[in-house]
Amino acid sequence: MPPRIKCLLVDDLEENLLALCALLQRDDVELLTARSGPDALELLLLHDVALAFLDVQMPDMDGFELAELMRGSERTRHVPLIFVTAGARERQRLFKGYESGAVDFIYKPIEPHILQNKAEVFFQLYRQRQQLAQELHDRTETLRLNEMFSALLAHDLRNPLSAILASAQILQRRSDDPHAQEAAARIVSSGKRMGRMIEDMLDLARARLAGGIIVKREPADLRTLLERVVREHQAAAPERQIETDYAGEFTGCWDAERIAQVASNLIGNALKHGDSQTGVQVRLDGTANDSVTLSVANSGTIPADLLDHLFDPFRGGLRPAGRSEGLGLGLYIVYQIVKAHRGTVDVDSGQNNQTLFRVVVPRAPE
Repeated sequence: MPPRIKCLLVDDLEENLLALCALLQRDDVELLTARSGPDALELLLLHDVALAFLDVQMPDMDGFELAELMRGSERTRHVPLIFVTAGARERQRLFKGYESGAVDFIYKPIEPHILQNKAEVFFQLYRQRQQLAQELHDRTETLRLNEMFSALLAHDLRNPLSAILASAQILQRRSDDPHAQEAAARIVSSGKRMGRMIEDMLDLARARLAGGIIVKREPADLRTLLERVVREHQAAAPERQIETDYAGEFTGCWDAERIAQVASNLIGNALKHGDSQTGVQVRLDGTANDSVTLSVANSGTIPADLLDHLFDPFRGGLRPAGRSEGLGLGLYIVYQIVKAHRGTVDVDSGQNNQTLFRVVVPRAPE
């Protein structure tokens, strides 16, 4: 049996409470009764109720005053209220009741079927809300466990992968067989790509489970970092041209390796998705006193339907079939790192058949 839901009945007359209890009595509902407003408030401190029937005409604290107090509390703000009254159907009284938070009025003498049917509607709505809340909790917990499993798996994969890479590099250096050297080179290349995917999975888990990627700030020179990243990409793609431009001062307080990761992901993204017949333009602007701007541009445009999801994790599901270079986490990680530095990242695509990513990071934490 599902847990019993609770309904609050408030009336200063015992006979009226007995009559309401007789009409609403059922196995799956627990009825709570109060003879005054203060008694009702004490019950509401102890119980979560699905519905409350309030008598309007009560001494000391009438039903309208009780409703206003309930609406003023976060705990009872969303409890549906139905006023029960023997008074005349006056428009002013109706307006006052609805302003106090009532969802309905029932006039005495009470029609049993009307009372029971209205109560049943709110009982069903309450059970549906409980069910949805439980499903949300279960799915959130399942997602958390899945992300923890992914983080643990990615972390544990690094040790055997390191052993594979070390063995392949030894084989590549010591073997005289060209075929063995070629096979070892493929193992090293594939292992490094797998290592990047594992690091992306760990960064995703850090961003999702820890509330964002944690950065460790220290004094650094962004130009030195960027020149290193450009050299690495130029060595990996010697047939492509990477143009650089620097202006201003580039010192500040950042997580150096994370900022280098931002630059690497953006330049790698431009080389991968840009027009292979043209180069990539990288600009570092340090002319502002409080921030430095990194811009990476390439020929080609991003489809409009992808722009809104560009920084979402696993947006690779929206990419053309056959793309298997990675998990589609590169731009998501860029966004998380820049966010951790209290910076901004945006993209312009389409003007002059060009795509431009722009990252602005403050020189120092706020």
